[in-house]
Amino acid sequence: MNVDMVLTREKDGKVLNQKQVSRVAEILKTIGHPIRLNILQLLDKEEALFVSDIQQKLPLKIEQSLLSHHLIKMKDNGVLSCEKNGIYVKYSIKDRAILHIFDCMKTCNIVK
Repeated sequence: MNVDMVLTREKDGKVLNQKQVSRVAEILKTIGHPIRLNILQLLDKEEALFVSDIQQKLPLKIEQSLLSHHLIKMKDNGVLSCEKNGIYVKYSIKDRAILHIFDCMKTCNIVK
């Protein structure tokens, strides 16, 4: 089996169409940063958090402007959703199925 087929196969063995492959690539690109993966892990535990809470709980200390950049990018690409309450914004994971990426990485022995 060639690499292209491996990258485009669903769990049930069906091949993804090109539009689906492009969307998967876009999502992987969106979450493929240590800060963004840490955000996903935080929101897995906490369900929804305000930006200031995310900033406080992240293992890496970053400026709020950089955190906001990452959150907006994740929201714009459909990974996160947000709820505004005045000047405060609370973020949550739009589709929790995305969290399976962590299981996948562990199962594939990519993460030691």
